[in-house]
Amino acid sequence: MSSVPNVTLNNGVKMPQLGFGVWQVPDDEAERAVALALRAGYRSVDTAAIYENEEGTGKALAASGLPREELFVTTKLWNSASETWTRDSVLREFDASLARLGLDYIDLYLVHWPRPMRDDYLTVLRTFDELHRSGRARAIGVSNFKPAHLRRVIDETGVVPSLNQIELHPHLAQAETRAFHAEHGIATEAWSPLGQGKGLLEEPVLARLAEKHGRTPAQVVLRWHLQIGNVVIPKSVTPARIEENIDVFGFELDAGDLAEIAALDSGTRLGPDPDTFDWS
Repeated sequence: MSSVPNVTLNNGVKMPQLGFGVWQVPDDEAERAVALALRAGYRSVDTAAIYENEEGTGKALAASGLPREELFVTTKLWNSASETWTRDSVLREFDASLARLGLDYIDLYLVHWPRPMRDDYLTVLRTFDELHRSGRARAIGVSNFKPAHLRRVIDETGVVPSLNQIELHPHLAQAETRAFHAEHGIATEAWSPLGQGKGLLEEPVLARLAEKHGRTPAQVVLRWHLQIGNVVIPKSVTPARIEENIDVFGFELDAGDLAEIAALDSGTRLGPDPDTFDWS
């Protein structure tokens, strides 16, 4: 069994707090990478339709021999450049993801971006609610939603997403969004938790804290995420790093360490702004 602790989502579903992400992993490599992750102790895997690796991910899950109830699988509805989502098209895409993964149900289904200029995310969330009520999606949520988008979903549909997956790392700590999540019982999940290798892990404070705790800067950052309550999905295809990223439960950052990492927040995004981003 995995040593990763669970978080309990707002509908009572338990989800591992640390999972394995497969963004930018080609389909023919995903099977091997996911298999390595499962052997290392990961039980949560995060994929998406647009990653084009659901099939490889599904093959690794099937070949693992692990009971389905021990696995937690997240995938996402893509925001097609040509598609304004309707109920029927959302249901078709959900079925397509299920087929590619070779599963009977999804543990967590997310809409990938709000695209407010398309004005279709309320339709998406109402349809997701149907999928949840049917049991084919154990939990439903969103990705890249800001508080204004979440407030509109809650006010106009009555659906409170179980989780919002957002860009989050020490350079972009997302305090306002995390506070909104806490107020409404929405779990926070971090994508690009290590800053995509774009300077974050070279911060001198992280090097010093890594030396203090006998860990790597990446392990320090992942530990920071866990201690402030984030769900985190680091990605790697390197066996040593896959194992390193899950080996973050044998040490603890103290209050001073957490404060030093918090001081790195510069509000710097690596990805696009959800208010203006569209795939057209």
